[in-house]
Amino acid sequence: MATTSFLSSLKYSDGLTVVGISFCTAIVCEAISWVLIYRTNSYKSLRSSIDKAAKKLETMKTDPAIKIAKKSKTKKIDRVETSLKESSRDLSLFKFKSGAVVALVLFVVFGLLNSLFEGKVVAKLPFKPFGLVMKMSHRGLQGEDSTDCSMAFLYFLCSISIRTNLQKFLGFSPPRGASSGLFPMPDPKTN
Repeated sequence: MATTSFLSSLKYSDGLTVVGISFCTAIVCEAISWVLIYRTNSYKSLRSSIDKAAKKLETMKTDPAIKIAKKSKTKKIDRVETSLKESSRDLSLFKFKSGAVVALVLFVVFGLLNSLFEGKVVAKLPFKPFGLVMKMSHRGLQGEDSTDCSMAFLYFLCSISIRTNLQKFLGFSPPRGASSGLFPMPDPKTN
């Protein structure tokens, strides 16, 4: 009870509460991901195959000591790239399963925070945001002060930054050679 009265007496208590809940949510989401993804043998084997393929591809592209016919070398590089893309796609599909559970947690927390801080200014921005950013940062707030920041904007910024850094800190960031998600950029060689 004393902690609650102490927090409410602080000038930035609402903003700190949103940041704290965002941090706790990131920890819970990473714990869910660890249970459903990172501790499994199939994830570990996919990750090691991606790491091996990425290292092999890097050495094949940069090492001039490998004296292979140009046509043969490009075929081998294409084969390794294809293997890397397939492994990355499999890893993305594997992660997609826990993504639904994590999304559910995030929606529940966002709904809870939205009901707690509806119409409240939780922070002041140190700048005047431009068009689209102002619509996001001032969402649901009354008044004309464009430096007022709503819970949704602060929670969005905190969720992105805290979760990404927490993944890097815990070693759960995607492997080096992994493509970006389920829909990678098309290969210009196949066109």
